[in-house]
Amino acid sequence: MTNITGRVREVFRGDQRVDADALIARLDAVRRFLTAVDGLLPDAELVPAHTLVERAGTRLALSRDHTVVALAGATGSGKSSLFNALAQLELSPVGVRRPTTGVTHACVWGPLEGANRLLDWIGVLPRHRFVRESALDADDETALHGLILLDLPDFDSVQRSHRLEVDRLLGLVDQVVWVVDPQKYADRVIHDSYLREFHRHRDVTVVVLNQADRLAPAELPRVLDDLRRLLDTDGLTGVPLLSTTAIDPAGMVGLRGALERTVAERQAALRRLAGDVDTVVAGLDELVGSARPAGGPDDTAVDGLNRALAGAAGVPAVAEAVEQAYRHRAGAATGWPLVRGWRRLRPDPLRRLHLPGPADDRADPAESLVAATSVPDPTAAQRSALGLAIRAVADRAATDLPAAWPGAVTSAARSRLGDLPDALDRTIAGTDLGLGRRPLWWRIVGGVQWLVTLAAVVGLGWLVLGYALRALGLPALDNPMVGQVPLPTLLLLGGLLAGLLVAALTRPVVRWAARRARARAEQRLTAKVARVGEEYVLTPVRTVLGSYAQARDALRDAAHR
Repeated sequence: MTNITGRVREVFRGDQRVDADALIARLDAVRRFLTAVDGLLPDAELVPAHTLVERAGTRLALSRDHTVVALAGATGSGKSSLFNALAQLELSPVGVRRPTTGVTHACVWGPLEGANRLLDWIGVLPRHRFVRESALDADDETALHGLILLDLPDFDSVQRSHRLEVDRLLGLVDQVVWVVDPQKYADRVIHDSYLREFHRHRDVTVVVLNQADRLAPAELPRVLDDLRRLLDTDGLTGVPLLSTTAIDPAGMVGLRGALERTVAERQAALRRLAGDVDTVVAGLDELVGSARPAGGPDDTAVDGLNRALAGAAGVPAVAEAVEQAYRHRAGAATGWPLVRGWRRLRPDPLRRLHLPGPADDRADPAESLVAATSVPDPTAAQRSALGLAIRAVADRAATDLPAAWPGAVTSAARSRLGDLPDALDRTIAGTDLGLGRRPLWWRIVGGVQWLVTLAAVVGLGWLVLGYALRALGLPALDNPMVGQVPLPTLLLLGGLLAGLLVAALTRPVVRWAARRARARAEQRLTAKVARVGEEYVLTPVRTVLGSYAQARDALRDAAHR
């Protein structure tokens, strides 16, 4: 798997300018990533990204003419002395009692009004804000105009609130000057908890070995070399490493020059935010990776889902009812008229399921619009099969996705599981089962049956009338002969036998047509049920996959410098 963040150059960029428009585009890509994964990934994993978007937007909206530089260090490192030496004023308390610095002090070069909004956002109290502006300086301090220098509390203070304040401010400032002293420059706390975490912010990091006057001239190069080795191990290759001493103005030249260059470039805020984007993208990379999943589950999983949905919807039971209803209605339309009334007393199989009844049914038309059917509820085995089919769809769709996404795909596949029964029932109730119109051959056979029945009735009436006339002593009717059989008898027996013969010949045709009607109805029901599966299961899954693709592309854009 190719790392998206592998395309972010891991080299020191202190001499490269960050394009503001490109940075804004990267931040917008992070914002698009958050929109794409909203509700799909754990919120705890997205906190850094949300924090970055909010913090970067605020910082860019505030003054770009000011550069916020923080002096950070351990107790006794002398950062407050450096702060006062740079300001050439006693602004931050210095003493032997530890911790000395309990609150953040700020010194602003230039008018304070332009920096107040920025200091309000950072959280420096007004009474701890100072202005480095004096008529006696002439143009001596002009090179630092726009600098906001912060003296942070000691990060190793015995008071936990001090460390929390340091951690908060380190996430807001544009550049950090880490102040170490000859005695504790190799302390594990500063290297493991801080410097190593700033490896993506090399271009806004400066390390200062303070109190260099305490070292012999021959020792200073060895200490600096050892400190450089430690910084390289921390991933801070190329970070400026300076030696300072607050008691000698000459010992401040290197640090002051570095600050003047930072102020002149007006790049620290942009570089800091670019490093923040790098850090956030690196943290999100394993959540997204670079997999390119298919547009959805494969055909095998979809076919299994459709079969399970058909079973849960009662498609086989409805299809069987369609076959029985076809026979019932065909028998009523083509059967012997003398027994049709008896057939009508038997309930229509589809009507028993509250599905569309016979076309000539005189029941209330509103009943045909009732959505709820009486299709049998799915069995435990059918419900279990449906659950397994949905899980198979999610598993197939989530193949090759990073570990954070299969859960989201599964949740999406099951997100509308509670609505499925009603949706399936409405689909069954609203499906045209193909029995709404009577076939033409029913009418023809029914007409033949009426003709032969009428012949039998005429023959029977003729015979009864002749018997009545003879019983009354009236002249008998003339009974024509057809061969050796009287015409009335022929009409009666012929009509009865013809009706039975037509019914016998029609029965196999009805069975064959009923099976065809069942097959057509099952095909229609299965297609409609598949649409329900598409809407309630497959579409949510594909939506998540689409969100994954959007998130992957957005993160790739955010990683591009």
